[in-house]
Amino acid sequence: MLQYDVTHAMVNKMNAPIYALLQYIVVLLLSSLMPVTANADENCQAFGAYQYICGPQSAEDLVLVPSTQLIIASGYGSDAPFYLINPREKSWTALTPTDMSKSRLNQESFGACPGAPDSKNMVTHGLHIRAGENGHSTLYVVSHGGREAIEVFDVNANDAIPTLTWIGCVMTPEAMEANSVTSLGDGSLLITIPLKHGKSLGDAMAHILTGSVYSWSPGDKDMKIIQGTELPYGNGIEVSADEKEFYVASTGLFNVIAFSNTNPAKVLRTTETMAFIPDNLHMGNDGKLITAGLVADYPACGTISGSEEFELEKFAACPRPFIVKAIDPQTMKTENLAKSPAHEKFSNITMGLQVGSELWIGTFSGDRIAYRSLE
Repeated sequence: MLQYDVTHAMVNKMNAPIYALLQYIVVLLLSSLMPVTANADENCQAFGAYQYICGPQSAEDLVLVPSTQLIIASGYGSDAPFYLINPREKSWTALTPTDMSKSRLNQESFGACPGAPDSKNMVTHGLHIRAGENGHSTLYVVSHGGREAIEVFDVNANDAIPTLTWIGCVMTPEAMEANSVTSLGDGSLLITIPLKHGKSLGDAMAHILTGSVYSWSPGDKDMKIIQGTELPYGNGIEVSADEKEFYVASTGLFNVIAFSNTNPAKVLRTTETMAFIPDNLHMGNDGKLITAGLVADYPACGTISGSEEFELEKFAACPRPFIVKAIDPQTMKTENLAKSPAHEKFSNITMGLQVGSELWIGTFSGDRIAYRSLE
């Protein structure tokens, strides 16, 4: 209303051309703040059952903000640390945390954290979100770039656009790169570090143990390794509803493993060896785990199982078919949720997220997010 009154007061003091120019400038300013809708360009057209929101760069992981129908996506190597996706409107906008000078470090939980990160240098990777109270939730972010850490944010979803306020961090041991994170009800974390120093992705593909799961509890100074969780590239991680078990996707073994949540941990069950490389892991609406990845044996791109010569750049450059699977955590039996032939515009997929009757799919290297109906 204020803008309307001021504009109309001004129009009486200026000629029509100047007023038209003012209107044009206002439209430009407002449009720069509005969400971007799904691209109608021919490069963003549907492919089979899949449609796309184009623009977000390398949205490696996606989480649904509790009590909303909004998705937060990571930006793995993009200019934006996060993206906000509106699944209903099929729109997106870059999402930047509030000014770090307004951050509020939770000293009780994260007293060992050296301070707020530089949000401009953050490279966001795996995500996990836990519902809180009164429209708030806690977002845990695997972050690279300026430092190797799990960055923690309060998410306030009481406004139309949620706000992210940084509240703490957990530094990784020896600045090793984490991949995924999940939380327990008391604020404790489980984190996968897939490649310890001196290990390579090629080692993992050759079934060599390359990394482990680490734990952290509020007030701890450092993460602690969980003995018994050594794997060839432990990737996605999720915890059971009763917190007695946790589950890890092994990129090198092409399976998902159920562990007892003790230290040392004990292997309880595993899935069959799958035809694709499982990546991120999230609990679906029905209590089943959802993982996704690229088909390993594809003639146009070659077979990668068991190869120490694995090259990520070469792998990412060749589009492969993908599969999204649901896993019953009690039996570890799997079923396909979705699959797709190779598509040159969308490959390198990492995960699936069920939002209502739709499945949303992220990628570690691409310029779009896919979605499709599950009905």
